[in-house]
Formats: sequence, C-alpha cells, structure tokens
Amino acid sequence: MVYFGLKFLIRLAAPFLMKYMAKKAGERFEKAFQGNFNDTQNASKEKEGKVSIDKMPRKDNKHRQEVGEYVEYEEIE
Repeated sequence: MVYFGLKFLIRLAAPFLMKYMAKKAGERFEKAFQGNFNDTQNASKEKEGKVSIDKMPRKDNKHRQEVGEYVEYEEIE
C-alpha cells in the first residue's frame, strides 16, 4: 500500500519538480551568459591596441627531449 501511495505521489510531483529544475538551469545559463556578455562589452571599451594578459602560462622547467618525427617510406627494388 505504501509503495503504491509513493508511486502516485511521485507521478503527481514529477512535473513540478521538472519545471523547477528547468527554471533553475535556465537561470544559471542566463547568469553565465550575462557574465560573458558583459566581459566582451568591457573589452570593447578599452583603447584599441592595448594588450592585457589575464593569466600567464606556467613554465615547465623540464626539458622535453624530442627524438624526431616519424617518416613513412617504401623500399624500391
């Protein structure tokens, strides 16, 4: 009896839960989009030719040893 009661309640609550989840996902998407849109507008307000670096890449002190590149060939008799 409890199983069927829970099953019935879940079927009633599922549409509301899905609407709520879709609404929250839409809000998060809109918030993320607004942030990126504002960044591009602010970037266009800067003077042309001005260079700005947000993050410097890490420098690896390890020396990478490259043997060479692979060359495919055929022997000709």
